[in-house]
Amino acid sequence: MRLVVVSNRVAAPDGEGKTAAGGLAVALRAALQQQGGIWFGWSGKVTDEPAAQPTIVRRGKVGYAVVDLTAVDRDEYYLGFANRALWPNMHYRLGLTQFSRAEYSGYMRVNRRFAEALAAILQPSDLVWVHDYHLIPFAAELRRLGVTNRIGYFHHIPWPPIDVFGALPGCQDLLLALTAYDLVGVQTARDAGNLVRAIEEAGPEARQRLDRGALKVAAFPIGIDTMAFHAAALRAEDNSVVQRTMDGLAARDLVIGVDRLDYSKGIVERLESFERFLIANPDRRGNVVLLQISPHSRSEVPEYEQLDRQTDSALGRINSSLGDPSWTPIRFIKQAYTRPVLAGLYRHAAVGLVTPMRDGMNLVAKEYVAAQRPEDPGVLVLSRFAGAAEQMTEALIVNPYDKFEVAMAIGAALLMPKDERISRWQALFEGLRRQDITWWTRTFIDALARK
Repeated sequence: MRLVVVSNRVAAPDGEGKTAAGGLAVALRAALQQQGGIWFGWSGKVTDEPAAQPTIVRRGKVGYAVVDLTAVDRDEYYLGFANRALWPNMHYRLGLTQFSRAEYSGYMRVNRRFAEALAAILQPSDLVWVHDYHLIPFAAELRRLGVTNRIGYFHHIPWPPIDVFGALPGCQDLLLALTAYDLVGVQTARDAGNLVRAIEEAGPEARQRLDRGALKVAAFPIGIDTMAFHAAALRAEDNSVVQRTMDGLAARDLVIGVDRLDYSKGIVERLESFERFLIANPDRRGNVVLLQISPHSRSEVPEYEQLDRQTDSALGRINSSLGDPSWTPIRFIKQAYTRPVLAGLYRHAAVGLVTPMRDGMNLVAKEYVAAQRPEDPGVLVLSRFAGAAEQMTEALIVNPYDKFEVAMAIGAALLMPKDERISRWQALFEGLRRQDITWWTRTFIDALARK
């Protein structure tokens, strides 16, 4: 049985451009290497006349099959409907959801074109695993082409309640298309419940497929490569970037946040929560620093440009009002760091501040815990609206909308006795070790194969 992974973008193989360092890419590539298979998706390139057939590069037992998009395809499918309609809606941001029928048509058109390209190279026994919100209609398009393979879908971001998702034009068609999958996986039990209720309200055809067991919806909380990340953090203690960063802190306590610059991450609210902490604890001024690492994301979308300006405004106000010539309260970095550097910084941080307004899982929370020193770990402060909060109950769970609550949690984390920090960390780490990325990959593939 060959595994076929389908995602919006394909993680390039070694020797073909930049190799993705993310844990998901590593895990999926390992699963493909084990079973043999194909990784299919967009090449990331824009061309005037994309070829109908995918370009395939083989590395061992894995074929990397990619297709190009036109500029209109990219604008309507990716920048448009996927990231200006689906993304904000599924993160409960109705005020930012922008629907365009042209962009919706482009989204459906690209899914149809992708399905036609993949169908040409599918084998009857292939197991197809589709990833994320860019490709909700993908299985329905394959079924229209006569494909009868088992097809699974994993949704990496939140699935909102029907009252939220139902505000999106075309939502019923998307829900009906989703029932063409054999197995749909989401991050949390809450997401699974939201999705099942939405399908039940999508009409008799969708409801019947769910009722007779043709479609299964279940939570498969994604993990990380726990032991590998823990080892990387240990090695990174001597990393030159990590050492320079820690030398610059001059023995001050480090609070760290790492996120893409995205409105779902609550970055402005996090800066203001740290401000509240410093105002309430004047004795801590000068001996604690928040390091926020937030690379730019989707800069072509206007909402992200606005967020960039809001972040700069909050940062300038806080640093100018609370800082002094010898101490800058918040250091804000807008460039990406490598995973080894991040692992080393996590290991030195007394507090991991992970406070998204809404998140499917949030792997930063898991990486922060995995990176800690067992004998002297830091404390995770985690948003109740991150999917990780369903598993990581030993963290300090907070409401990111309540800046006073987050500020109090920062203070509690910095003052927490070592024995309590160790106890909380041990429970968190054991959960991460038990349900790691290999467990997640194997569990989903086994469930799909049994379907």
